Amino acid sequence: MPFSALLMCRDSQTLKILRNALDELGIEQEISTSESETLQRLMHGQYSAVVLDFDLPGAAMVGRVARLVDPHRRPVVFAMIDGLTEIAGTFRAGANFVLYKPLLFDQVVRSLRASRGFMRADCRRSPRQKLETLVYLQFGVAALPAIVLDVNDQGLSLQAPEPLPPVQQVPFRFVLPATTQIIEGTGEMIWADDNGRAGMFFSKLTSVSRKYLKQWLTKRTAKRRVPIHASRTLKPRRSVAAVQ
Repeated sequence: MPFSALLMCRDSQTLKILRNALDELGIEQEISTSESETLQRLMHGQYSAVVLDFDLPGAAMVGRVARLVDPHRRPVVFAMIDGLTEIAGTFRAGANFVLYKPLLFDQVVRSLRASRGFMRADCRRSPRQKLETLVYLQFGVAALPAIVLDVNDQGLSLQAPEPLPPVQQVPFRFVLPATTQIIEGTGEMIWADDNGRAGMFFSKLTSVSRKYLKQWLTKRTAKRRVPIHASRTLKPRRSVAAVQ
């Protein structure tokens, strides 16, 4: 199976160099220009590599979410940075390799060749988690993306890229996997840990969301579910940093 790359970039000259380098190594490409589009493609596609322009808003968040993807699908993350960007922060944001701007064709080809041993081929039969979709949690004006690990008719468990703030009621929305149906409402946080994992009960769902969720779950009754541990208590922690 071929290798594939998802490029989050808006600069035409940078994209030209990237695409020429990827073509040189026979790596297929898709282009995205925003955080939300890149996250959606990342959740629903198979990519060997993700190349992020860290000058774009949300690039660091995409890198952190990419680190949470199922290990069988997890891409190699390249961060495109300039000389003023803090390298340590780039790696904390999920980057595996760094490309310095302005890009040079030979530099990009060398870095891609060096990373080939870490890339996974675009194999659609790779094992996947039983459920992997994005949920957006609304904290004031900031919407934090997280990965849904499990869902039932009462609530869901999730993995966020950073610890969640100690709030009880959180508006949320997510798309049911393999559908275009949006589930939205308000959840009550019943437990959370310092690694970004959390569980919530649905305290309020729209009537349409409840209908769609019930229909979707009916088709998955044979699949094992991981329960939400309501016995844990929510511990106060630092606030979530504003999403760029």
